[in-house]
Amino acid sequence: MPSKSKTDTATDPTTPSEVTRYVPRPVQNLLWGRAAGRCAFSGCNRPLYKSPVTQESVNIAEKAHIWAFAAGGPRAGRTRNEALNDIDNLMLVCHDCHCKIDKNSEKYPAELLQQMKAAHEGRISLVTGIDPKRASRVVLFGASIGAEKSPLDKDRAHQAMFPLRFPATEDPIKLSMSWAGRDNTDTYWATESANLTSEFDAQVRSQTAQVEHWSVFGLAPIPLLVLLGTLFTDKLNADVYQLQREPFQSWSWSDTSIDTEFHVTPPQNQSGPAALVISLSDRISHDRIFKVMGQTASIWELSVAEPNNDFLKSREQLSAFRTAAKRIIREIASVHGREQPLKIFPAMPVACAIELGRIRMPKAEMPWEIFDQRQPDGFVRALVV
Repeated sequence: MPSKSKTDTATDPTTPSEVTRYVPRPVQNLLWGRAAGRCAFSGCNRPLYKSPVTQESVNIAEKAHIWAFAAGGPRAGRTRNEALNDIDNLMLVCHDCHCKIDKNSEKYPAELLQQMKAAHEGRISLVTGIDPKRASRVVLFGASIGAEKSPLDKDRAHQAMFPLRFPATEDPIKLSMSWAGRDNTDTYWATESANLTSEFDAQVRSQTAQVEHWSVFGLAPIPLLVLLGTLFTDKLNADVYQLQREPFQSWSWSDTSIDTEFHVTPPQNQSGPAALVISLSDRISHDRIFKVMGQTASIWELSVAEPNNDFLKSREQLSAFRTAAKRIIREIASVHGREQPLKIFPAMPVACAIELGRIRMPKAEMPWEIFDQRQPDGFVRALVV
């Protein structure tokens, strides 16, 4: 139970008809509960049960009247006297926000405060009503982890998960990249793949028995993201997220269901060494593949009608990609066998890269050689998985 603030000590009315600033204790308790002890002014959310300086337990809450208590007060005149201290006319706020809304009542009219109150209390209700089984361990992987304003930020990740999931711990697992060299050298790929595998074993694999669900956010070169997916596999229950850049930068999936048809195009010549071209974020010229593998290459292609950087918007699209990728890999194996390596040339969103790795079945499929796209050098082999 919160301790008394100065506004709680007003005299209790002696008769029901006497209207004072006193707010009945049941209404106070309900107000605190609905606001979860935090300032309901939009964007503040300050804890009102402790000192912001010393962190000592202290009640710093104030109960602001949305429609004014006094006849000449801010936002006065529209609420019956007997309803002034009802829960619907009270807003739990800090002292600073209370002063702000009362000294700028034209800027903060009653209608706006009612919207803030409803939004804050609605958010509290939603968060506290989440099933505990929806907890998820967050994993961030990328070169820019720790950089100021990095897209790989835990707060952005937590926001993208809500309301279907929420973070099991405050701090995420960070599988940071270690190499500062250029990614067109064998040393780079060997160093980063070894570093990723080592960190995964230490931070993720060691916890798989205790963690029921994972949320994965990756922003790194495509071959390393495929490797990350092979480490997770589809045996671990995980959600993979895609960085959205339009209309603003966010990791959140669209609430609108988006259907995308993935096209599987087999080669006319199926007798040569197998290559899989994944043209999702950009089109890949087959001439570039022939330059690497020779003219006898059998090029299989997985594509969409209009490849572009921003096509992946929904979870449904990512699921459809998984289905299409499984299909084309099975077809390639049935034609070319499982002994010769499959060379993969990807131009794809980061979430698709991780999911491509997750669908791999190492004991049942041919080895994969993942190529990285370099300009103007064309493709270079990066990793073998």
